[in-house]
Amino acid sequence: MRGGQSYVSCPPSFSNDGNRLLVGCGNSVAIFSTATALQVSSLEGHTSTVTSVVVVPGSNILNYCWTSSLDGTIRYWDFSLFECIKKIDLNLPIFSMVIPSLLSTPEESSGKKKNVYAYVCMQTENGKDNKPKLCTAQIRKCNLTNYNKLSKLTLKETKRPQPLTISPCGNFLGIKDKRKLHIWKIPKVDSDSAVAKKITLHHTKTFSVLAFHPTERIVAAGDVTGRILIFRGFGAQNFQENGELLNRTSMTDEECKPGVRENDDAESCSTWHWHSSGVNLLSFSSDGVYLYSGGKEGVLVFWQLDTGKKKFLPRIGSPLQYFIDSPDPAFSSISCADNQIHIFKISSMEIMRSISGIKPPLSSQEICESISSQAAFDCTSGLVAVQTENYGIQFYSLFANRGLYEVQVCERNYQPVDEVTVVVTMVELSVDGSMMGTVEVKLPEEGIGGLICLKLWNLDSDTKRFSVSTLIYEPHRDAHISAIAFHPTRHMAVSSSYGGDFKIWVCREETQQKGQTHQNFSWMCHAVGNKAMRAAAFSADGSVLAIAADTVITLWDPDKNELIAVVGETPSPIGRLIFVGKSDNLLSVSHGSTPQLSVWSMSKLAASWSYRLEIEAVSCALDLSYFAVIALLPKSNERVFKGDGIILVFKATDPTPIASWSVTKAKGGSIAFLKGNPSELADGKSSQTLLAYLNGDREYVLFDPYDKEARELNMTMQDDLLGVEDNGGLSLLLLLFFRSSF
Repeated sequence: MRGGQSYVSCPPSFSNDGNRLLVGCGNSVAIFSTATALQVSSLEGHTSTVTSVVVVPGSNILNYCWTSSLDGTIRYWDFSLFECIKKIDLNLPIFSMVIPSLLSTPEESSGKKKNVYAYVCMQTENGKDNKPKLCTAQIRKCNLTNYNKLSKLTLKETKRPQPLTISPCGNFLGIKDKRKLHIWKIPKVDSDSAVAKKITLHHTKTFSVLAFHPTERIVAAGDVTGRILIFRGFGAQNFQENGELLNRTSMTDEECKPGVRENDDAESCSTWHWHSSGVNLLSFSSDGVYLYSGGKEGVLVFWQLDTGKKKFLPRIGSPLQYFIDSPDPAFSSISCADNQIHIFKISSMEIMRSISGIKPPLSSQEICESISSQAAFDCTSGLVAVQTENYGIQFYSLFANRGLYEVQVCERNYQPVDEVTVVVTMVELSVDGSMMGTVEVKLPEEGIGGLICLKLWNLDSDTKRFSVSTLIYEPHRDAHISAIAFHPTRHMAVSSSYGGDFKIWVCREETQQKGQTHQNFSWMCHAVGNKAMRAAAFSADGSVLAIAADTVITLWDPDKNELIAVVGETPSPIGRLIFVGKSDNLLSVSHGSTPQLSVWSMSKLAASWSYRLEIEAVSCALDLSYFAVIALLPKSNERVFKGDGIILVFKATDPTPIASWSVTKAKGGSIAFLKGNPSELADGKSSQTLLAYLNGDREYVLFDPYDKEARELNMTMQDDLLGVEDNGGLSLLLLLFFRSSF
């Protein structure tokens, strides 16, 4: 099972009846019901990211669409039958695609059957001696009806791929290119040799987005400073019909063209300014009366085109990216940067339903060094908890591939344009998923006023929602918290800090008066240690607490707060500790100049074996003596293994891995053993344990790590999340990268 892909990598598209929304979702097209916001089906076939979804207009009975992808193919689908009817291979990655003839009026498309042409922005081939060209993208034409080869006509070459924008009537095609808008007039009778006429409009700032008016010759363009330019009467001199000028008035005098620069082919240019940063979204209403705009503020602005007056839909909560009108005039869709698509009711200006993908990684990662990119897993229910930009925790179902709910950690009004002052740096769940710990950090201003807060949460058995039970300010003086670990069977937790101490917290239940079943929970400090602590872990039965003190491991009695033993030493500070299932083995991960993965025997209080590997994440099977790690690969070998990391599964007593898989985007990734959910598996196979890999972009894959057939099958694909290496590849990996010491 795969999931977690971005729902906002390209604009979605409504079906002709407005009942379904087709969304580019990684290598597939997910089809959602607009009535329930739940996924009902998907179109599978592309082998890389889908970049365009174009529904063929017509009656409500017709359910056809065209899609393009970075795999270099264009596909034609009957999405009512989930069937690919036609495939065109252009052999080069396609970044954007529009099909003008699908938007032409019935009068224009009447008569004999005409060829359908697509305009695509695609990557160019390398130059001589395989050296990259200065321009890496081209806009080309492709005959979708009788495809033989890609047209030799190139409309434009650009240094970087640019999204194509088509006018609602299909007459004009435009792109932004730095401080220029390039606009082409599509020939009425298109053919392989027909050449589109072009004009260029100039600006003093870099353009970020553009949109065409549905009926008039008006184009709106937003720039990176938040300004919106309205060009009226564009192309009056150069776009001719029947050999005559569209506007006979001379436009050479700059006074006759207010706001127009460099004698551009436009009658006038006016500027609107409300957005405080770059404009990401522009779209005209279907009747052309309003212009919708959006940006980082998370506010949809309605501009009245004739007067410039505006009204707002505020507090959407994330930067806006796309606005798509539905065939049903009652609602539209808004795509946001937080991987959500909102079904929006225009008449009442309210959000009716939301399609929630997994939230993207925090953009503030570099601002606060103590942020942990590791996700927290509820291994029994298949949930993952991740930090969000709006000071919350999102709970996402890995089996259902959808967001369930969010917990607001910090009660403050989130504005995307505000400077980051508070960050949720850590989230941790107990083994049974009934308790949660979070850490929020208020960043200091000019070195003054920083604050660290530890919150402990309990899961309500009725609502299945977390509520905060205890709030602890500065639990380790002013030091950042390095780890949180929960006792496997009791209401006990430990927090350690970089400042050199750890604290054990116990929960006291307070049952309310007779006749009331609700319970209150409060936590209190049970014990304090004072060593330089970086990681913590409880044993399977909770009788031993392991604390990493820089390069050594200390073992404690959590009830008495007594030091039991000190185990070995590693060459670099230990950043992660975890007991391997119910065995007597302890796993440690060291980072720094000499990273190391080590397995320690608790019965012998000595190292069993170790590897010199840079470990990004680790997880252990709860009831088995197996563990899995994500190891980062050197950049020089990423091409060999088709990824930047590798998942290795070990038995604690054996230094030879039992399986390995190459992975992409391993930096910032997480891994976890989950209890299997056979009813949800795509292949119908039953498995007691599944392995979940969540990459740095929060895309994930679930698979059976013990399936012998999966181990023997080579599944490595370009731009794939995960590929299975055979035994020969594993042996080569051991020879190249593993420096072991026993």
